[in-house]
Amino acid sequence: MTEQSVNYDDVKRYRLDPDREQEMLKTAGECTFIWANKAGHPLGVTTAYVPVDGKIWMTATRERVRIKAIARDGRSAIVVSSKGTPMGGGKTVTYKGHTVIHDDKETKLWMYGLLAAGMAVKGAQDEGNEFTSGIDPDMFIRFLDTPERIVMEFTAEMSIPFDGDKMAQGTAQAYAEFAAEDENSKD
Repeated sequence: MTEQSVNYDDVKRYRLDPDREQEMLKTAGECTFIWANKAGHPLGVTTAYVPVDGKIWMTATRERVRIKAIARDGRSAIVVSSKGTPMGGGKTVTYKGHTVIHDDKETKLWMYGLLAAGMAVKGAQDEGNEFTSGIDPDMFIRFLDTPERIVMEFTAEMSIPFDGDKMAQGTAQAYAEFAAEDENSKD
């Protein structure tokens, strides 16, 4: 038995494969966006996002503290979980990177359209979720499209992917080996 299979001290072998990471990014729809305040303390909020061409796009209004913080220092992080997706829970990826703020009408309307379409799909798939239930994409865009709203573009520079399914498989194998060892020690 290897050291990794008898404990969880080193979980590097449980990395989420790139294709599963992309599947999770396409289906999760929400991430935790993390930044540092003036004092250097990390803060985060869970927010909707749209993944496009390797970037993660979000929106907020200018008065949000995260927008002021990103305007000062674009260093940021994002955490995405598979919880609530067809993949089931236990898969995550954390990204370290930089965020850029966009305020031009073209970028804003482009992102709002993608977000609204994604929310409409989520609403159709997630019965009982009043947040997205029966959402009208055009009306959603009207609510978003205000002078105070901006769009954030996050570019990842490093990732920490984790696949709990792989860990579960390794755990099952270790349990079987533990049981065999215990049985042999009785002899």
